[in-house]
Amino acid sequence: MTTPISFGLIGAGGIAQSYLQVFPRLDIARIAAVADVRSEAAASAAEAVGCPAFDSWERMGEEVALDAVLICSPPATHTEIALHFLHQGVAVLCEKPLSIDVDSAVELARAAEANGTLLTMASKFRYVQDVIRARSILDSGILGDIILFENVFASRAEMADRWNSDPSVSGGGVLIDNGTHSVDIIRYFLGPIAEVLTVEGKRVQSLAVEDTAQLFVRTAGGVRGTVDLSWSLDKERDSFIEIYGSQGTVRVGWRESKYRQASSPDWVVFGSGYDKISAMGAQVVNFCRALRGEERLLITAEDAIASVAVIDRAYRSLRTSQWTPVEDPTLADAELLRREVAV
Repeated sequence: MTTPISFGLIGAGGIAQSYLQVFPRLDIARIAAVADVRSEAAASAAEAVGCPAFDSWERMGEEVALDAVLICSPPATHTEIALHFLHQGVAVLCEKPLSIDVDSAVELARAAEANGTLLTMASKFRYVQDVIRARSILDSGILGDIILFENVFASRAEMADRWNSDPSVSGGGVLIDNGTHSVDIIRYFLGPIAEVLTVEGKRVQSLAVEDTAQLFVRTAGGVRGTVDLSWSLDKERDSFIEIYGSQGTVRVGWRESKYRQASSPDWVVFGSGYDKISAMGAQVVNFCRALRGEERLLITAEDAIASVAVIDRAYRSLRTSQWTPVEDPTLADAELLRREVAV
């Protein structure tokens, strides 16, 4: 039997609690240690999976033999932590967003290349089975030319006392938080994003960051997309992705996913909706198999940089109220990074 890949879990907050449900279901990976500056939170998480706890990720790295780390700490800490472990030859699975600025994201990719170390951004929606099936439906061509992409992540959440509402820690509000998922989903279905326009909604929660925003995109292939993001309103939509083509429509839902061709009055159900824990488990498995050389990463470091770049331009658009072009690093920077590493 192959030895499970040993992970250090950094951060014991909300998303980490979901990973604590994921890992016991997997044979390919285990949590070998937990670190959080809040010692009680670290101890509680470590007790749940039977491993040591630390109040310092540096000390965890020194005292525990790790194959990889899973970074679940706030976004402003991602770069420092990831760089440390990449330079140690430890693979990094980092929760979204990879970083809060493009320069840091590129620096992480360079470090991963230079050290021959695996790096990826955790973005669970790419691993939802219904999302993968919907992509296959698009690729089959039965929907015709794709005209419009719609995504909605809008539900009420009280954010006043959470780090997400502190821009020095989070990098922004709902746009960088849920919007990073949206950008990655659009790129997964439709490829690079060419330009963005962002409009902020009314700030209901009196936060220092935006709590409602709309993001409009145009892909390099000419498809238009709209994204509704909010912590302050619930649009109560059954589906979170709707894709409209000249010959049909596909809807990816929370509880059911379906498509319909223009030539038929009937919807065809192809999935049972969103399963968070299964998607996160598939993400960890993909990372581990890629680390073993058994399959490719579904989300590459270049994909992660591209997401950061789009969100960066989205905030620029929010400030200027103008359509803002996006230079997708997967097109412009990948070869540059390889040349710089070679030098």
